[in-house]
Amino acid sequence: MFFEIKDKDLAGRIGKLRTKSGVVETPAFFPVINPFKQVKEVPPDKIFEIGFKQVITNAFIIKQNLGDKAKELGVKGVTGFKGVVMTDSGAYQLLIYGRGRIQIDPVEIVLYQKEIGSDIAVIADIPTRDDSTYDEALESVVETLRRAREVSPYIQGSDTLWVLPIQGGVYPELVAKSAREGREIEGYEMYAIGSPVTVLEKYDFKKIVEMVVTAKMNLPLSKPIHLFGGGHPLIIPLMVALGVDSFDSASYILYARDDRYMTEHGTYKLNDLSYLPCECEVCSRYTPEELMKLDKLERSKLIAIHNLHVINRELKRTKTAIKEGRLWELIEERARSHPALREAFNEFIKYVEWVERLDSRFKGDAHAIFLYDVTSYYRTELIRHRRNVLKRLKLKEGRTYVLLPGHPKEKPFRESSLLKKAFDRGLVKESDEVLIYIPFFDIIPLDIDQAYPYAQFEMPDEVDKTLIDNMFERVKKLIREIPKNSEVLIITCDSFPWSKAEVLKQVVEEVGVGNVKFAEVCVN
Repeated sequence: MFFEIKDKDLAGRIGKLRTKSGVVETPAFFPVINPFKQVKEVPPDKIFEIGFKQVITNAFIIKQNLGDKAKELGVKGVTGFKGVVMTDSGAYQLLIYGRGRIQIDPVEIVLYQKEIGSDIAVIADIPTRDDSTYDEALESVVETLRRAREVSPYIQGSDTLWVLPIQGGVYPELVAKSAREGREIEGYEMYAIGSPVTVLEKYDFKKIVEMVVTAKMNLPLSKPIHLFGGGHPLIIPLMVALGVDSFDSASYILYARDDRYMTEHGTYKLNDLSYLPCECEVCSRYTPEELMKLDKLERSKLIAIHNLHVINRELKRTKTAIKEGRLWELIEERARSHPALREAFNEFIKYVEWVERLDSRFKGDAHAIFLYDVTSYYRTELIRHRRNVLKRLKLKEGRTYVLLPGHPKEKPFRESSLLKKAFDRGLVKESDEVLIYIPFFDIIPLDIDQAYPYAQFEMPDEVDKTLIDNMFERVKKLIREIPKNSEVLIITCDSFPWSKAEVLKQVVEEVGVGNVKFAEVCVN
């Protein structure tokens, strides 16, 4: 098995990608290196030392510069990198310069990558530009698939892992076509989301979400997905949450050449900074003023090293979030870092039902979930809860159903002072079915209140009106389904924002049933 999934959260996963040169733990970032410039900028050994055990380089550029000599040296000899080396076929050059200026023979470049010993290699696809017309995008899909079929006999049985890029760009139906037809072609162990580079450069993250989800929905879940050009730490958690397993980019050095300093929350121009908000080997030794006084090449090298540290740190933070089941909280936090990312997160929420199906139901360690605002309402744990809670309720005739307000400071709810007072006053009997109403969850049967995450969550006392309204809609649905010869008692507490007696009475009036009573119970 060349790809083994070790842990999951949302659609993200930690995995082991086995290559002939060693194992790559995913999610993984492949820094782009140019073997003919790299030593002067960030030496390959330094990239390895920072923590990247894998890189990607360009087989087309190597072929143009060294030709057959590279076959003798091997790709590791050419690059000077001792870890896993992935090669691209020159598609980026096609994207930038066009097919009129760049000519790449699909079979020839595949054979060349095999002969130089690439661990992971990409076929010569035709990228879809973000400004392509529909017909141009369709042509890139059709031609890439044709090439994938043409080289399929040459890659089967190879010890190189071969990557098939999925084209179609901003046209979801073409991305779906590319993925559906691509998965049927033999010989490919990985897939890549093709041509997002220009979209990412424009911070159009919303489009990338749609591209990734469309491709993932139509590709085998057992195989890893790569995102070309995913080089900013800002997007890593969200892309991983959608199921992206690896990334590549030259952003770390391209940004550095322009004195652009990466953080998890965005990018700054170095001369706009008074302090360096990082503790890496560069930021702990220099101030912004000291860096600006260095010569251009040395400054670019140091900023690039910092940028690599930031990317590596965000990957580790994302993996930790997966292990702890906190990936949703991380992407929710990151969504507040940039308006474009918030827009992308809203797009992500549209697909949360699909994400929920891929989400791990049980984690080895149960950590309390943090609920912040209306975006938290779409967490996969809550989606599952709201979908299943009323299904598992066996509503019986002649029974009394008690709706009791829950409060996040008193968990589990069966031990709440409010329930104790209701029992003491004779409002609730042991034979009654007690149901907790509380925002985010809406309705929780008391008999499961000790199960995860009903006693393992934190939420604010004051919540958005939308969350309370959502809860009221679920209360109305429940009351409609309770048999007419049963009784309903709604316990209210005006000190809870979601349990105002006057408002709840209006909610019941909208349902139009007569078997509902109210009792105000508050604990000082």
